[in-house]
Amino acid sequence: MRVLIIEDDEETREWIARGLEQEGYQTETAVDGQEGLLLATQSHFDSMVVDRMLPKLDGITLIKSIRAADVQAPIVMLTALSDTPQRIEGLNAGADDYLGKPFAFAELVARLRALGRRPPLNPVRSVFQAGILRIDLTRHEFTRSGEILDLTPTEFRLIEILMQHAGKVVTRTMLLEQVWHFHFDPRTSVVETNMSRLRSKVNCKGQGELIETIRGYGYRVRAPRTDS
Repeated sequence: MRVLIIEDDEETREWIARGLEQEGYQTETAVDGQEGLLLATQSHFDSMVVDRMLPKLDGITLIKSIRAADVQAPIVMLTALSDTPQRIEGLNAGADDYLGKPFAFAELVARLRALGRRPPLNPVRSVFQAGILRIDLTRHEFTRSGEILDLTPTEFRLIEILMQHAGKVVTRTMLLEQVWHFHFDPRTSVVETNMSRLRSKVNCKGQGELIETIRGYGYRVRAPRTDS
């Protein structure tokens, strides 16, 4: 079980990580909200422990961004603000449980185990294939004709979204929201630049355009024909 711990207090962060590792968990840590968002959306975790008061991106905004990126891992929010309105705000943001500081470590473990026993609302699909292209989100691997391609985290996230919508156009706006978490047009060429690099790695001679540019609309991974 992999747990992401997003906590800015070094002593608390190391105490939680050390304790969970002794319980058999694998842990990864982040010291602020921005780093936590990057890890949460680009790696797979079975659960997360998120402090409410974080620098750079507060816990409430962080959890909302994680859920907006369609990351469904259970989240336990930690906070010294344990009044009912604060708890409601955290749960409405997308947290699954709420633990007030100070807390007993055994209770945190019990809550993580309880969340781990919950069946997912929907089966989580981790493998997508379109012709010779295949992405395995659990293994964090993208292959073309069985060959693993070396992609940057941003390129991997881009191809993940395209593969999940294989045969359909993914708009520039969708990519800005789901990859860079922009809910406005930043008026930069960040999408075009990264897509150009991705296409140069994925497209190959003899196979045509595996990632197609649909001028004026967006991009599309070419889906194989299913004609009988």
